[in-house]
Order: sequence, then structure tokens, then C-alpha cells
Amino acid sequence: MFFIIGVVIVFGSVAGGYLPHGEPGILFQPLEYLIILGAGIGGFVQGNPKWVIFGTLGALGNLFKGAPHDKKSYEELLTLMYAIFKLAKTKGMIALEPHIENPKDSALFSNFPSFMKDHHATDFMCDYLRLMTMGTENPHEVENLMDVDLETHHAQQHAMSGAVTTLSEALPAFGIVAAVLGVIVTMGSISEPPEVLGGLIAAALVGTFFGIFVAYGLFAPMGSNLEQYFAADAKYYECMKQGLLAHLQGYAPAVSVEFARKTLYSHDRPSFAELEEACNNAPTV
Repeated sequence: MFFIIGVVIVFGSVAGGYLPHGEPGILFQPLEYLIILGAGIGGFVQGNPKWVIFGTLGALGNLFKGAPHDKKSYEELLTLMYAIFKLAKTKGMIALEPHIENPKDSALFSNFPSFMKDHHATDFMCDYLRLMTMGTENPHEVENLMDVDLETHHAQQHAMSGAVTTLSEALPAFGIVAAVLGVIVTMGSISEPPEVLGGLIAAALVGTFFGIFVAYGLFAPMGSNLEQYFAADAKYYECMKQGLLAHLQGYAPAVSVEFARKTLYSHDRPSFAELEEACNNAPTV
């Protein structure tokens, strides 16, 4: 939503400042656009492995979704962890096995549909609960493993947002390339009258304009937006991490989810009273 608003403001401001004084037709230079965008996309393909290329294309949809998680989804996550920890405390970790081995058919997980839509989060939760059911008891070892796991996940996401940022940094240079090629064409027509040369020079300068404009008005914000989206997504995993570690250290379910709640940004964090009420109404199996 805000990404679209930002794009409208950028394009509207530039167009609004130019059109009252300039000729709009001169800005339509499809061959200049082909050189700049084509070379930029070619560099993007050359500079990234297959998984980054397709991962980036898939991630672009996130630009229009807003934040990956909100206060409601975090409240659901914390309530889920409370229900899991309570079941483990009352019936033992072995009682979690049927739920974590097949979460899609779990009577426990099915009560939390927003969480279940994120299969990466589901896998993360179930993988570490499975380690605990297998007898893993050292919180420091589990924390180190989680850190490596999350760092790897973040590095994969950063590769995608970084690829878009790198593309934005290359586009002004390709704009200069297009402008130089336009000057070459102009010099080949040096014997033409001034009005013709003026049009050729203007067309050449469109390359410089377009490269800088799309770099800083479109692709650089896209890279920044994706980076912030991925950082917000990482907070979701950090919340799970702290709750799981607190449970592993033997804290009561209510205390463990409080550890997790404290990791959240203030605008996403449910209050203590809100979480307490949600936990009191948590489903049991």
C-alpha cells in the first residue's frame, strides 16, 4: 500500500515539475529504455545464481503486502507457544510428537491458521520442538544452533534484497551508456540543422535522466523495502527462539511467552493483559 503511494508521489512530483515547461513527447525514447533496463536486467542475471534470481522475482510481491506480521499475528503466535508449552508441562514432551510430526492434521496447530500459512515458521517451530522431544536439554547448544539457522535464513533473504539494491546502483551508469550512444548518433548527424540536432541531443540526455530516475525513484526503494520486510520477518523467528529457549530452561508457560513477548517492537507487541487473556482462552488438546 505505502509502496504504491510512494511510487505515485515520485512519478507525480517529477511529472508535475516537468510537464508545465517541457515537451512530454521527447521523454518517450523506447530505445534508450531498452538499453538501460535491458543492460540492467542482464547484469542482474549475470551477477546472481538461479535461486537468487527466482527468489527475488517471487519476493517482489511482498512490496505490496505491507508488514509480514502485525499485532494480531504475534498474539496468535504467543498463544500457540503457550498452548504448546502447557501441553508439554502437563503431559510431557512426548505428547507433542503427533502434533509436530504432522502439524497440518494436528488438533493443536489447526487452531492457529495464520501461523500455519507460513510453512517456514511451522518447520522452524516443529524442528526445534522435535529436538527437545529427542532429549536435547542444553539451552546454550540449542541457542547456538538457532543463531546459525537464523543467520543462514537472513543471509538468503539479504542476497535477494541486495540484488535489487545492486541493480539500482548500476542503472545510473547504464543511463550514461545510453546517453553516450545518443551523443554518438548525434555526432553522426552533425551536418543536420539545429532543430534536428537539438532533438537528438535531448533524446540522448533522456538516457541519463531515465537511468537516475528509475534507480533512485523505483529500484533503490524496492531494495530498501525488501530489506525491511525481511528484517520484520526475522523478528517473528526471534520471538519463537526466545520462547523456545525459555521453555527449554524450565520456565512456566506464562513466563516463557513473556520472554518471547519482550522481543517484539512496541507497535506489534500485545500488552501483558491482552496476552494473558488470549492464553487463558487458548485451546487445549
